[in-house]
Amino acid sequence: MAKINKRTLARILLVVAILMAVLGFYFVPAFRSKLTQVMMLFRSMSVESIIGYLRSFGVWAVVISFLLMMFQSVIAPLPAFLITFANAAVFGWWQGALLSWVSAMAGALLCFYIARIAGRDIVEKMNKNFSLEKLDEYFDRYGKHTILICRLLPFISFDFISYAAGLTAIKPLPFLITTGIGQLPATIVYSYVGSNLTGSTKTIMFVLLSMFALFIAIYVFKQIYQNRQVKTNK
Repeated sequence: MAKINKRTLARILLVVAILMAVLGFYFVPAFRSKLTQVMMLFRSMSVESIIGYLRSFGVWAVVISFLLMMFQSVIAPLPAFLITFANAAVFGWWQGALLSWVSAMAGALLCFYIARIAGRDIVEKMNKNFSLEKLDEYFDRYGKHTILICRLLPFISFDFISYAAGLTAIKPLPFLITTGIGQLPATIVYSYVGSNLTGSTKTIMFVLLSMFALFIAIYVFKQIYQNRQVKTNK
């Protein structure tokens, strides 16, 4: 009898895990209820609701927050910043930042391995609105620096980059390092803002979107400047 290689075994385990989750959702009412509750939390876009949800678990709040971040990483594109804000409010800004940073990297690594196990065809079906071919060019040209650049740009999907990186030749450790470096500035800023804002979710969203707009403006002006320099040097 031929031995099953590691990749085939990993694919089998992944399929089993997905099937168990699907069966649990349809045939285990308690599981379906919890999953629906979590999805509703994210869809509400309410930081206050997530804060209340975390606090309801008492000493287990840290573990629940970690699991929520992992969940949103896999089920993209749920908004991770809601958890980051909530962590800062519940645990304090630097403790919340550390928890958000570590759990985001764990989620990124999980997406990375899911893509590596599942293969390109499945990832492409999961992300039909993104061009893997375009990302291939960037990864071939810049390697791990592509991940660092994408992590620093808030308008590029965090989870999609994790899935796409799993399809490249980059090794897990460089991927994790660049993800950690790229994610750290945004995590610190969001955590600090989240711990100091006492207004409504709308206020928090306004500040967040303003920050996004600033990042986008800087990126666009940088691209225009670089294009002009290239034309000038020709």
